[in-house]
This record gives sequence, C-alpha cells and structure tokens, in this order.
Amino acid sequence: MPPYSAAQKQQIAQFVNFTQAKDTVATKFLRQTRWNVEEAIDAFFQSPQGGSGINTAINQIFDKYRDSPEESPNGIGIEGAMRFLGDINVELDEVTCLAIAELLQSPSMGEFTRDEFLNGWRSVGCDTLAKMSTHASNLRARLPTEPDLFRRVYRFTFPLCLVQGQRNLQFEIAVEQWSLFFTTPKGGVAWNTRTTPWLDLWIEFLEGRGKRPVNKDLWQQAEVFMRKSHQDEEFGWWSEDGAWPGALDDFVAWVREKRGKGEVAMEVE
Repeated sequence: MPPYSAAQKQQIAQFVNFTQAKDTVATKFLRQTRWNVEEAIDAFFQSPQGGSGINTAINQIFDKYRDSPEESPNGIGIEGAMRFLGDINVELDEVTCLAIAELLQSPSMGEFTRDEFLNGWRSVGCDTLAKMSTHASNLRARLPTEPDLFRRVYRFTFPLCLVQGQRNLQFEIAVEQWSLFFTTPKGGVAWNTRTTPWLDLWIEFLEGRGKRPVNKDLWQQAEVFMRKSHQDEEFGWWSEDGAWPGALDDFVAWVREKRGKGEVAMEVE
C-alpha cells in the first residue's frame, strides 16, 4: 500500500470494515470522492462492483417488498413492510417488531428505506429471509434479558411513533407502547410486581393529570424508573434532589400517599 496519512488509513479501514471490500477498492473510491467516506461508500454500492454477494441478495429481498417500484424504488411502504415482517415471522404488535425497526432505522412506523435496510441486515450478516427470521427470534429472546438492547429499542420507539410535525408523543400512543414494553405477553419486561401494580398505577396517575402528551425526557426516564422500582419498591434509591422529570416526582408522592391509605397492595397470579 502506498504511503497514506494516518487519517487516510483510518478512512480506508472504515470503508473496508463497512463494505468488506479490499484495500485497493477502498482507495479507488475514496480518491474518486476526495476521501469522503460516506460518499465513497455510497458510490461503491451504486456501482456494479458493490452490487455483489450479500449486497445483491439483500437488495433483491428489498425489491421483493417494494409497494411501488416505479414511484418509490428505494422505499418499502406499509403494505410491503407487513408482508416482509410476516415472512420473517414477526408480529406487528410485539417488541421484536420495534427491534427490527431499530435495526433497519425505519424513518416511520411501517416504512423502510433501501440504504438502511441494506446496512442493517448486512451488519448482522443476514442475506436470506431464513437468516432474518432467525435473527428476529434471537432478538425476541434477548430483549427481556438484555437491558442495553431493550433500552436502545425503547428509546428508538419515541421518534418512530411521533405524529408528523409534533415533538411530544400523544398520550394514547404512549400508553399503548408502555403496555407493550412493560408487560410480558409480547416480549416486554413486566413492570407490575406481586406487591405493586406499577404500570397500572402509572397510567392511572397520568390519566388523572389530564392525559398530557409525553415528552422525550419523560419517555426515557420512565424506563429508568421502571428498572429502579424493580430493585427497590420502597424508593430507597429516590431523592427529591435527583434530576427526574417533575411527573415522576409527583408520581412517587402519589404512590406513597396511596400506600399510606392501603390502596396499593396487589397479588399477581
């Protein structure tokens, strides 16, 4: 390899790692794009040279599910997404569906774009529907037991579910998603325990506040609060000086008041 600067060597490594192409191919496309890695990678995949092997296989799968190849050559719409998810054995109302959306960086619910579809499946080495179905099964098993994966998917869901033009999540949508993520039937983590119906109380509390839209901070911190409440249901970890959203501060006070009145105890079968 000719002498390259440290920065150029790093760019070559990035290109090779992402495309699995050879160093000589990497330098060719990087030179053509004046060492812009993103432009070089795009140029590579748009070229005949980049359309081989795993890329070709994934692109063929993508093309199979496009709703309108002529009008939208690089997009899968809702109908195509439903067919695709069905073919990899993923239900629309399970957390795994949202994990697939996160993997493929879906721009909105029920839509996929070619570049992200290609990048996502290539990153996990899936170039057949059978492999994609196996990966989905793997995600289904891991989500309830791997907090970091769960949190990544949970947080990705907030922008995914936003109504276009709005910054906050509609209350009804937030409740629907909490009921998915914080229960076990569809692959989530149960928030309700044998002694405290946390999810039920949380929804009751927010309904009493007027069903206000949910902002990003409250959405994210609700999952953190859920984990903490599992560790200690008596709020030994709680501090009024903590950086929790005001709604959670008020929720703690509300739960303590209900406990004082003996209104919280619950037995879950």
